[in-house]
Amino acid sequence: MTTFLISAFLLLVLVLLLLLRPFMFPAKVEATSRRQMNAAIYREELEKLEAERTSGSISAADYEIAHAEMRQRLFQDTNEEDDRSVMGSSKITVISLCLFVSVLSAGFYFSLGDATRIAEQGNQQPMTQEGVEAMVSEFAAKMEKDPTNLKGWVMLARSYRILGRNEDAAKAYERAGDFINSDPQLLADYADVLAANANGSFAGKPLKLINEALSLDPNNLMALWLSGTASYTAGNYQAAVQTWEKLAQQLPPGSEEARSIAESISDARTKGGLSSKALVSNKGISGKIEISASLKSQVKSGDIVMVIARKSGERMPVAVLKTSAAEFPMNFALTDALAMNPSAPLSQIAEASIEVRISKTGMAKPEPGDLISAPQTVKVGASNVKLVIDQIRQ
Repeated sequence: MTTFLISAFLLLVLVLLLLLRPFMFPAKVEATSRRQMNAAIYREELEKLEAERTSGSISAADYEIAHAEMRQRLFQDTNEEDDRSVMGSSKITVISLCLFVSVLSAGFYFSLGDATRIAEQGNQQPMTQEGVEAMVSEFAAKMEKDPTNLKGWVMLARSYRILGRNEDAAKAYERAGDFINSDPQLLADYADVLAANANGSFAGKPLKLINEALSLDPNNLMALWLSGTASYTAGNYQAAVQTWEKLAQQLPPGSEEARSIAESISDARTKGGLSSKALVSNKGISGKIEISASLKSQVKSGDIVMVIARKSGERMPVAVLKTSAAEFPMNFALTDALAMNPSAPLSQIAEASIEVRISKTGMAKPEPGDLISAPQTVKVGASNVKLVIDQIRQ
């Protein structure tokens, strides 16, 4: 006990020296880096997870699986950059901080401290791979008894992915059912697992899931990467370049991810015999959008105008233009750059059914109260197309 108290006192002195250094020396000192910020966020999430376990909201198995996922995300951080500093302060602050830390430390020890228990906790071993697998197996058994817990199946699928058990992950995603249908990230994850199980082939369901993910979120990073990879493996190098360039625009310049995707783009250009800039077709549909006088007053600032092009008779959009509502009439242009799936651009179809919708939320799914036009079938390449908003979706 005496050794513990001496150690605790020395640690307290060390902590005070570290805390008081910015106040005792007025020079600016570098502080929090991005990596440290990520660690702080991780600790905050871990505290919330601990609170849920303490309250009984989640089981021990759920806790260990979630904890493993959090550690996996933390390890993926590779960038670090100092972004803030601390300055000097007054003697009153120094004295107050000394008293506060000392009293707080003593209070915590006498109310919560137990040197024996602390020593025992220090000897605990970190969770091993075998321990995580045991937790996942326990959770899987629990899910068999609660098969309608769709969110639980998603959690189990992600746990299997971390362990590299892709076949089990695919089965778990399948049992998640409708829960993943409105989440582009889950759709992309599911497609990735299926493609891995098919030796890298995206034919069939994987490509269908990727297209569904991009229809919900055209900028989803995983879906864009997989879409480009699908085009690349199919030998459609130009489509792969177009897709990956769209992905590259969203990555931090100079990051490891940006360099990796640049290498993939360069490789696709070389194999496809493409120039330094992949050719992009300018063939599209353009024209003006008008609105009836009776509906004009219902358009508010912040409303989103969406021009949607589809293959005739199909529901999946080929291209979508989103812009803020402005003065009418307003011009529009649908091009390959707005393709939902760059491997199936607008220029590759002869004609399209187009319509315009004004949404309060900008959601992809139409909602009652949206202001809409009647769909028109036009030739791709047409200009001076006129779309008139004259209906309210019921």
